[in-house]
Amino acid sequence: MEHPRQITVIQAAIILISTIIGVGVLALSLFAVRAADSGAPLVTMLGFLIGLFGLWLLTKLGMRFPKQSIIEYSEDLIGKWAARGCSVLIIVFFCLITGLASREFGEVVVTSVLTKTPLEVTVIVMLLLAAVSSRADITTFTYFHQFYFPIIVFPGLLIVVLSLKNAQLINLLPIWGNEPSGMSKGILTMASLFQGSFVMTIVIPAMRRPEKAMVAGYVGMITSGALYILIVIATVGVFGAEEIKKLVWPTLELAKTTSLPANVLERLDGAFLAVWVTAVFTTLLSSYYLAIYFSSQLLHLRDHKMFAFFLVPFIYVLAMFSQNLMQMYEIIQLVGQMGLVFTVAYPFVLLVVAMIRKKKSRGDHLVAKSD
Repeated sequence: MEHPRQITVIQAAIILISTIIGVGVLALSLFAVRAADSGAPLVTMLGFLIGLFGLWLLTKLGMRFPKQSIIEYSEDLIGKWAARGCSVLIIVFFCLITGLASREFGEVVVTSVLTKTPLEVTVIVMLLLAAVSSRADITTFTYFHQFYFPIIVFPGLLIVVLSLKNAQLINLLPIWGNEPSGMSKGILTMASLFQGSFVMTIVIPAMRRPEKAMVAGYVGMITSGALYILIVIATVGVFGAEEIKKLVWPTLELAKTTSLPANVLERLDGAFLAVWVTAVFTTLLSSYYLAIYFSSQLLHLRDHKMFAFFLVPFIYVLAMFSQNLMQMYEIIQLVGQMGLVFTVAYPFVLLVVAMIRKKKSRGDHLVAKSD
């Protein structure tokens, strides 16, 4: 499948940032604190490093096969049927991610804003919005992310920086936490929040200069990782680990306690929720786009548009499967941790096989420079 090479390095980094920063922002600190109390920033940092390793693997593969996505080059590396089996599991995984993200969005909206609106309505509206938007080609998909990027990053960063003035250093000690025994699961959970980096597998074939993909990847990952770590530091510093365990969405509570200088706005939770809704949309768009794009490539179709609405009922059922908020977050953590098999372990196997078999895209001069 030929791709229009129109995405620049900066655009690739923007896609990565707006994909990763999304629905997980609200409960981010809760996951980290449950794992290691005051060691939450350390857990987030270690999870980020695993996510960065996964991105490096995917980008390295993308640079070896700059004209193909992971669905296409995996068939060359491990055989048609093994690769197709793994590709189906990856598609199911991203359908799950989309469903869970839309359910989390619905729960937050009906709890905080539209209290009389049925949960089902908010979930289906967000899914339909993602489905309509995903009919676009890769260039328009890029413009979606580019347009919403400033709305997501700058207000979010402003809220976190302003909230740091209320933080107390003692809440962040000891750095490694009081109960380090739960750190391993926590690290995997935090790493799962960076699985949006998988979007690079469809971005690299559309980049003007695929040999620069690693630069774009590092910029995008470090920016989103730094924001996540700052959010955890701010929430733990302001509330303390024990208080966060009693909160469902610590980042939203942080926005409530933060005000602009000179009391221009005494509470920023309304503004923060507006930013968060935008971030949820870009994340859902990417995960849904991956699911339908990979489906079309698996079936060797020229266009992915026919799948745009086909997967909505299936994803909706997945979204409404959990009975309540607590069960939903348990499923999110479990799915996220298991997903690392597809987003880190599977690319690792593919890269090892590619290096052993010395496989690259045939006659592509771009790869020679990068390797």
